[in-house]
Amino acid sequence: MEIFPDKAALSQAAARLFSQIAQEAVSAHGRFSVVLSGGSTPRRLYQILSQMPALPWEQTHVFWGDERLVPPADPGSNYGQAKAILLDHVPLPPENIHRMKGELAPDTAVADYTAQLHQFTPGQPWPRFDLVLLGMGSDGHTASLFPGPISTAERTQPVIAVTAHYDGRPAQRITLTPPVINDAAHILFLVTGADKADVLTAVLQSPPQPEKYPAQRIQPHHGDLTWFVDNAAAVKLNT
Repeated sequence: MEIFPDKAALSQAAARLFSQIAQEAVSAHGRFSVVLSGGSTPRRLYQILSQMPALPWEQTHVFWGDERLVPPADPGSNYGQAKAILLDHVPLPPENIHRMKGELAPDTAVADYTAQLHQFTPGQPWPRFDLVLLGMGSDGHTASLFPGPISTAERTQPVIAVTAHYDGRPAQRITLTPPVINDAAHILFLVTGADKADVLTAVLQSPPQPEKYPAQRIQPHHGDLTWFVDNAAAVKLNT
């Protein structure tokens, strides 16, 4: 875990790590696969990446960890946010953008993204991503993995629909599952804000309760797990 004074410093460090992993992946196997996250925390990172020189965009393939079941132009679309801030400003080939199709019905969207994962790595159920970016909500959720019982589908399928209620309303999302995320070479959590302090301490320093704190479900099989947090989020940690 690394602690930074604020979101700006955290985002700069995340951009440097993103660049390092991208360059190493392209050198090792000719392409870089990254899973983007939604929410407010990565916005500054995406702005920095959009202006960084020498990133290997033509060899980069972009995926998403979760998506709301809305059209791509909807303000709530994770794809739409990344497109406006990052993707429209870099030389990324259109065929290298692998978006979750939130405009589809839940089961259809799940089947479509599952097929995209298969097509990217024929013969494998999903890719071993080079980098997965994750955030964390103040309830400990990550991607669209919310507190509550862990279903068999979440344990065994690469992509699932999440239609249970969240914050008093239907979630209406699809998400990658822990087996896929935990197979990545690098997983980077970005956590900022005082409203995350209690749950960050619980996730990192309390006994495992993965049904209560979904971020604890992220335990890489053979990759690296890194937490970048700001001072406000880290204030209650025993360091």
